[in-house]
Formats: sequence, C-alpha cells, structure tokens
Amino acid sequence: MVITKISKSEDETRKLAAGLARNAARGDIFCLAGEMASGKTVFAKGFAEGLAVAELVVSPTFAIMGEYLGKYKLYHFDVYRLGGDFDEFAEYLYSDGICLIEWADLVKDYIPETAVWIQIIKNRADENVRKIIIRTPA
Repeated sequence: MVITKISKSEDETRKLAAGLARNAARGDIFCLAGEMASGKTVFAKGFAEGLAVAELVVSPTFAIMGEYLGKYKLYHFDVYRLGGDFDEFAEYLYSDGICLIEWADLVKDYIPETAVWIQIIKNRADENVRKIIIRTPA
C-alpha cells in the first residue's frame, strides 16, 4: 500500500511521524529516504515522540546509532557515513525493538521486505512543504 501526505511544516511532519509510531510494534522497521535536509531527522523526532521517548532525539550521524527507551526500544540509525556496509548493525533489524533508519536506501540490501519505506521530498517552491510517501509491505 502507498500513502502520500503533504506536510506544510515541521510540526505537521512530526505529528504524522508520531501517528505512525503509535501504531508500530516490536520488530517493525521504518526506512527513511530523502535528500540532505529533507526532514528525515524531524520525522525521527516525531516518531520518537509517538513512542513516548522522553529523551531528546538527535541525528546519530557520527555515532551511527542512538538507542532510546519509550513504549518500545527505538534504534535510530543514520547510515549516511557507512558506505553501504551495515553488517555490524544488521542484528538490530531482528531485535525486539523498532528500527528507524535514516538514509536506508544506502543499505537497502540489508533491509527485509517487511520494512515500511518513507520517502521525504522537498518542495522546491516552498521550503516548508514536504511530500511524504509511505510504502507498506503488501
């Protein structure tokens, strides 16, 4: 199934992500794709809010992964710097937590078919507007 949403602000993006997270379950994998500064980390922050994560979620660009505790464990990845090698972290894809992976398209060979893919596309005419395409497994 494919769902397309238009977000007109960071707040709308966060709310959309929070709603998606509230329906997530242990073992779910959410893959974020989009160009630099498209809103992947904003989405991740909203997603964490939806899981009742109390900590401030930041982009784990240099640490690669942040682990948070809320309704479930949240493993938040930013794989931009991995160069496509996800071997060291692949075990988390089959854990009892939820994985949220920024730049997931760079490690797509590791991602199970059961993952939900979220593409965020910036609007060139209005810097605040994003098209968010959510693809769930069949």
